[in-house]
Amino acid sequence: MSSEPAAPDSRYTPAELAPLDGGEPFRGADAGTVLDFWRYAMPDLRSNIVRGLLAEFLVHRAVGAVARNPEWESFDVLTPEGLRVEVKTSAYLQVWGQRRLSEIRFSRLRGRTWTAEDGSAATQSYNADVYVFALHTAVTHADYDPLDIGRWSFHVAPRALVEATGQSSVGLAAVRRLCGDPVGYERLADRITACATGA
Repeated sequence: MSSEPAAPDSRYTPAELAPLDGGEPFRGADAGTVLDFWRYAMPDLRSNIVRGLLAEFLVHRAVGAVARNPEWESFDVLTPEGLRVEVKTSAYLQVWGQRRLSEIRFSRLRGRTWTAEDGSAATQSYNADVYVFALHTAVTHADYDPLDIGRWSFHVAPRALVEATGQSSVGLAAVRRLCGDPVGYERLADRITACATGA
């Protein structure tokens, strides 16, 4: 009996779709356009889920990545040089009322890899070459402009340092010990390359 994993059934393998530009209408009823849906789904760039996607987008653009990673991939951004980058985000402010600023914590540093052939791995692992800890630094809502890239600071660490912690989440003090000083967006790509090469 063969121990080779079964290949996915081609009938259930999704076709690659052309990128949407937002103007496409939903068919079958007057339900608006894809842009209407985007406005509905992501009206506030400060919300936790969208803020995470925004940070991934910024890293994607900084390194010149070609395509967005599939959401089931075990890391967030693939650079043109083949570096796997994991992006973690945190912020002091949330979209709900707060009694105090949020504690800065970056979680889910480890994860289970997944393939269509084998499913989920049995154990969690550190799956990126470089980790980017993206912090939105605004501490008052008057200063929280989600379109101001200067409000982000980026700590960057190679996998070896993150893996050596043995942790699945780290606070800001630990991130500072691992990464040293943060960089702004304009220096992010260079820091990622330096961490990956040990320069």
